[in-house]
Amino acid sequence: MENVLYLTELYDYYSNLFTEKQKSYFEDYYFDNLTMEEIAENNNVSKNAISKTLIEVKEKLIEYESALKLYEKRKKIESLLDDEIVNIISEYI
Repeated sequence: MENVLYLTELYDYYSNLFTEKQKSYFEDYYFDNLTMEEIAENNNVSKNAISKTLIEVKEKLIEYESALKLYEKRKKIESLLDDEIVNIISEYI
């Protein structure tokens, strides 16, 4: 479960770097809780195509975070700030 939360948080940062198809599959799977079979049926593609795309997106999210460290930097900033201040500025970081 923790991995899912991590991936969705990374997606918040890096989603604009993906194609519409990649975003659609990722959002259907992680946000709308559709199965790969349901996504495949809805998009008229194979389950294997969905699986490959989701793996590709996960790998890219980790690669982008490894290079840019936006999530890591946010967590460091939050750890240094008071909870009240974090709540006020959280929409900006």
